[in-house]
Amino acid sequence: MAVAAVMVVLTGGCSDQKPGNPTPAPTPASTQLPRDGAPAVPEPIKNTAGAETDPCSAVKTSQIEELGGKVEKTVTDDGALGKNCGWIFEEGPSNVNAGLVVGNKEGLSSLYAKKAHGDFVTFKPIDPIEGYPAVIYGTTAGREGFCNLAVGLRDDLVYTIVPQLYTGNPMLSDPCGLAAKVAAAAIKNFKGA
Repeated sequence: MAVAAVMVVLTGGCSDQKPGNPTPAPTPASTQLPRDGAPAVPEPIKNTAGAETDPCSAVKTSQIEELGGKVEKTVTDDGALGKNCGWIFEEGPSNVNAGLVVGNKEGLSSLYAKKAHGDFVTFKPIDPIEGYPAVIYGTTAGREGFCNLAVGLRDDLVYTIVPQLYTGNPMLSDPCGLAAKVAAAAIKNFKGA
């Protein structure tokens, strides 16, 4: 009896099929990327494995120092959605955190969906960084020295950069500019790897 019920479920909806003309099962729109208005990533970067395990390898400390001042130390954080690297500047307590968000398999689409649901106070797509789509976002109004920037490396993967800058940091007045420069350095390094 149970087998007959299973057969009905498995064959249900197939009565219009003609032998020799199989049609693929439709993919729900919610799983197709990009979606929710997010831009497609034109040249996906596939070689990200090194930065997934060692997030500080995405951007050299010397590159960070050229952008934001002398780095006192780097720290790695095992976040829920992926590892991040934190570069802590000598002129403290300023820092920049960045990493691949490997736990989010929806890339920029997840941020665009959150925007559509009203989760963000700040949401601003910016010019592509090294040809890759990017957005500045946040759940609070902008604060001096702070920025959240995500750049799509693939339709299913973003690299996020979060500067937290305080008095004394040369990029205090333009934290999103610093984030964009860090993103550009990371993309060049990923493409050169």
